[in-house]
Amino acid sequence: MIAAYLKYLLRSGNEHSIHSPFLFELYTQVIAAKKDQNPEYEVLKKLRKELLASNERINILDLGAGSRVNKSNLRKIGTIAKNAEKPEKFGKLFNRLVQRFQPKTILELGTSLGLTTLYLSKAKPDARILTFEGCPATAQVARHNFEKLDAENIDIVIGNIDQTLPETLKKLNPSLDFAYFDANHRYEPTVRYFQDCLPYMHNDSVFIFDDIYWSDEMTQAWEFIKKHPRVTLTVDLFWIGLVFFRQEQVKEDFTLRF
Repeated sequence: MIAAYLKYLLRSGNEHSIHSPFLFELYTQVIAAKKDQNPEYEVLKKLRKELLASNERINILDLGAGSRVNKSNLRKIGTIAKNAEKPEKFGKLFNRLVQRFQPKTILELGTSLGLTTLYLSKAKPDARILTFEGCPATAQVARHNFEKLDAENIDIVIGNIDQTLPETLKKLNPSLDFAYFDANHRYEPTVRYFQDCLPYMHNDSVFIFDDIYWSDEMTQAWEFIKKHPRVTLTVDLFWIGLVFFRQEQVKEDFTLRF
């Protein structure tokens, strides 16, 4: 990833490299926002510290590409919080994106301990959030965190996402407004989950893909998604990729600093 990151630094731009009015506003006011004050952030920051300090061990059922830093299935919650949870600045970005686009239905593939889910939830408490987790023990920790912070708009779907995602999507009404893909970090499942969700997206849907340079397979999946005919605009922030389907938009791919 070091080589990929160096290449990203060389080719990434800022607002001066953006020609799209839509993306210029999104980048300057949301993605690269300098002032971002939200009283909920302190509560979430406190929860993160508690999770990082936890020595409780749980048995992990890993149905994805696995961990690069811990091969044992018995893991400390603190270790999971350190290695699997997205850093605070991404939680804040997701929170701002939800506030900007005001989705009614949000899907998150990969709950982990639920920190990112809570950033989504606190941005729009009346949105319906369906978060998918393959590991029952991890889901139990996340559920406790949701209850602790009174996040009543989150439902956890437990089980293998290969089965639970298609089944849940069939019950989705009426459409999918916002989706965060952070589950199986391999090419085939990532592309399949993307294609499973496509029939439910609309012109203003927002998809976010995590760890697009985590491996060659993830980078290949990102390239496939960028080239898909229904995708009109993508934003490469290295750690994540944003995908838009706006038909009024000229098809473009941007690599921007974050």
